[in-house]
Amino acid sequence: MLTIENAVKIFSKNTPNEHIALNHLNLTLEKRDFVTIVGSNGAGKSTLFHAVSGGFWLDEGSIYLDGKDITFLQEHKRAQTIGRLFQDPMKGTAPGLTIEENLALSYSRSKRGLLLPALNKQDCSRFRELLSDFHMGLEDRMNTKMGLLSGGQRQVVTLLMCTLVPPKLLLLDEHTAALDPATAEKVMEITNQIIKKHQLTTMMITHNMTSALTTGNRIIMMDSGNIILDISGKEKEKMNVPELLDLYSAKSKKTFDQDRALLSS
Repeated sequence: MLTIENAVKIFSKNTPNEHIALNHLNLTLEKRDFVTIVGSNGAGKSTLFHAVSGGFWLDEGSIYLDGKDITFLQEHKRAQTIGRLFQDPMKGTAPGLTIEENLALSYSRSKRGLLLPALNKQDCSRFRELLSDFHMGLEDRMNTKMGLLSGGQRQVVTLLMCTLVPPKLLLLDEHTAALDPATAEKVMEITNQIIKKHQLTTMMITHNMTSALTTGNRIIMMDSGNIILDISGKEKEKMNVPELLDLYSAKSKKTFDQDRALLSS
């Protein structure tokens, strides 16, 4: 479904500040895989997402999505089949437009490849019905501007925007990290609901090791621009945080340095 071959990305190449962000990384996802990604700061997690979504092109290597070579496909064209949520709830939305208008723009872009702001009753009725499934009262706030919503409400609307037309691949870039624990739990519940409903192939970066172990069917750990652990099946089901950290230390020869990742909830 998603194949990344020998991916290399080097920033500030041939300078004293040269940094190898992706170091001959290889990764394959099957359809309906839900992969959680953990790693210290600078491990290459967000760089990997930027490479897949088209934020920049690789220096070496190839990326294939559903059998198509997208290595040099422009970002806006990838966005038609790749959905992405960021840590910042305002990214990917127009804060001055209403919930209804944001959903309509996203739907037009995903369905037709165009930004058509026109609203019609049929689409609006569908948006309202979909929002009502989340039990957050957002279906009654369709004319509220996005900028006036709470962080959790914005993330839920943005998640719906990304999946109105189910993407081939969904990228979740620490999309609950900026939320309080109760709101993060609710947003994660809705995330799982949508992924299960559409059987989406998903990758999720998270700082929460416990969440990474209990979410999805596979966990990978990155270090220095490469994948050092790839755990699935019964091994993942039985794994706990201390065991995962021990494996990390054994593979990387160093201690995990991101305190946020040790949070249990």
